Amino acid sequence: MLTKGDCVTVSAVKTRASGAKWAWGSLLVTLPVVAWTALAVHYQLRPLIGVWAYAVPLLMLAVQVWVSLMGRGRAWVVLAIMVAVVALGWAQVRPLQVRDWAPELSHGVVADIQGSTVHLSNVRDFRWRTRDDGEQRWISQTVDLDQLETVDFISTVWASPHIAHTMVSFGFSDGQHVVFSAEIRREKHEKFSEIGGFFKQFELVLIGATEEDIVKLRTHARNEDVSIFPLTMTPAQRKALFLSYVGLGNDLAAKPRFYQTITTNCTTVIWKLARTVEKRLPMDWRILLSGHTQDYLYDLGVIKNDRPLTDIKAKAHITETARALPDTAPYSQAIRQGLS
Repeated sequence: MLTKGDCVTVSAVKTRASGAKWAWGSLLVTLPVVAWTALAVHYQLRPLIGVWAYAVPLLMLAVQVWVSLMGRGRAWVVLAIMVAVVALGWAQVRPLQVRDWAPELSHGVVADIQGSTVHLSNVRDFRWRTRDDGEQRWISQTVDLDQLETVDFISTVWASPHIAHTMVSFGFSDGQHVVFSAEIRREKHEKFSEIGGFFKQFELVLIGATEEDIVKLRTHARNEDVSIFPLTMTPAQRKALFLSYVGLGNDLAAKPRFYQTITTNCTTVIWKLARTVEKRLPMDWRILLSGHTQDYLYDLGVIKNDRPLTDIKAKAHITETARALPDTAPYSQAIRQGLS
């Protein structure tokens, strides 16, 4: 038969056991927090202080293990403090306008708009010798929105057919073409990383370029699978979409922002800008899997859907045609032969 003292002892044991469960439960919650912090310091602190950056997540884990042995209240309070400190530090990581940029990403396009006349500065017009090396040229272009005749969606695939880089090209009656491409803004020493794109590794830049630069780079120097899909848009929609692009370029010049692998990439930027023209444009998984975005546009009728999509896709491939062109050929006109 248990005495009163025995009951107190049993109750104390149960209380300690319950407290231990809560304390070690906080440790389980700590693990994903530490894992996230480890990735964050890898992409933000390690380039600055080397392997010492990893002391931050290791110290967090060690402190939480130690505190977890001391009871549930302290463990959860310490965890909350650590999360708050990490969140505060993360908020201090802000995009910058000035870094040692890769040459082809050193300038974002900006525009001066005077009525229907748009003067574009920092338009890239490189002549590429290899995939990473080219004759650097930055030019200005002046276009008249009343002469804007065509809008083309450009998809370029380099590996998986499910993932593509996407761009939009605007064609004018005087023969000019301007391509807009939302890209990561790498520094000279950096390589692209999908994971790094989740952790503020790259700024976002809007490149304005000639087709002889940005499309030919992919058809020739990179030998990617490039497809061009003419879009069916009214004159008012074409103008509005063009202005939304140059507005983004001006905004980024005034206030930089980060590239984000899922929410702010080459295709989601197109979708967000297109929604300024048509607010009812629905979100779709094919925007995230950018190799299928042309299917999405076809279903919406933005790509003319009066014939099978397979036929349109077959005629949209331009890489082989472009590579067979003589250097003297009018590039933009020649690569569009047979598209419609």
